[in-house]
Amino acid sequence: MDFTFSEEQQAYRRQVLAFARKEIVPRCREHDLRGEFDRQAFRRLGEFGLLGLHLPEEYGGAGADVVTTVMAGEALGEAGVDGGLCLAYGAHTFLCADTLLRHGSEELKRCLLPGLASGELVGCMGLTEPGAGSDVAALRTRAERRGDEFVLNGSKIFITNGPLADVAVVYAKTDPAAGHAGISAFVVERGTPGFSAGPPLHKLGVRTSQTSELFFDDCRVPAGNLLGTEGAGFLMAMQTVEWDRSALVAPFIGSVSYALERGARYARERVQFGRPIAEFEAVRAKLAELTLFIEAARGLVYRIAWCKDQGRPLNHLEAAVAKLFVGDWSLGPANAALTLFGGYGYCHEYDVERVFRDGRLAAIGGGTSEIQKMIISKLM
Repeated sequence: MDFTFSEEQQAYRRQVLAFARKEIVPRCREHDLRGEFDRQAFRRLGEFGLLGLHLPEEYGGAGADVVTTVMAGEALGEAGVDGGLCLAYGAHTFLCADTLLRHGSEELKRCLLPGLASGELVGCMGLTEPGAGSDVAALRTRAERRGDEFVLNGSKIFITNGPLADVAVVYAKTDPAAGHAGISAFVVERGTPGFSAGPPLHKLGVRTSQTSELFFDDCRVPAGNLLGTEGAGFLMAMQTVEWDRSALVAPFIGSVSYALERGARYARERVQFGRPIAEFEAVRAKLAELTLFIEAARGLVYRIAWCKDQGRPLNHLEAAVAKLFVGDWSLGPANAALTLFGGYGYCHEYDVERVFRDGRLAAIGGGTSEIQKMIISKLM
């Protein structure tokens, strides 16, 4: 196992940092305060190549490996890109576009992937329902085969990019009696009759990502929009876990690096009792907490990315440990970063309060910490 980044990877990481700091970060605070999705910044991510980084070149991507893709996501967070835009990028690229890449027909891939890679189209994944969050088998959205179409009825909730999505990967029951084996996945495009999205939900953090319900009322989709085969949907959803435990959490780790850099700089500049607060042991301890979290989290997340590049099947114990660690253990460092700034940390000017708010989602989205503990104890 070799975690050494190549010279090419390190150069690309520097390029991502420079690009994000110059073209994306200056826009983040304004959009976060207004709770608005920054479509222009999203398109710039596509133009720079990040939205299709791991997609094959024939579909508008760059064909990058998983480690490089994860590294790019971490660099976005480290540059100071807000968690909302990073979340929108992750749901679009890894939950929607990657599932389409793996399981869509050649016609669907050639029709939709180039637009997703460029950012011209926005993607989402519809899995969670009001009564089916962690318990995927309990989902109630139905898809009935009628001739050369499937008719979908039901709803989804907490869908990142929901109000904006041009392309949705939607999971529904095609055989309600079969449990997990009765779940199938479909591509549903904006404008399809019977498909609609609710208004954006108001959230504590990741405010620039638009989150909503999705509704399906006798929504007819062509049979060719079925991904893979009937009944294969649950396995497809589980494949997204590989991305959720690596590329999707990487920006959270990067944001703690961002808070560490700003905190260390502030500690050197802020003078109290006649000397910089960086000289006080309590402040040094806070900086050490942030460094400890970053190094440990990187080891867990890049191990998953490296194994994915090697073609090794996902180890669900390792994945759950990584998700739990990033979700739960990031809360302490984020709080330490905020309190290091004192009253200023509670205000918008230093952006650490945004890191604190955005980071809270890491313990909830993509499988709660409680579910990760259940998985870990079961697999032990």
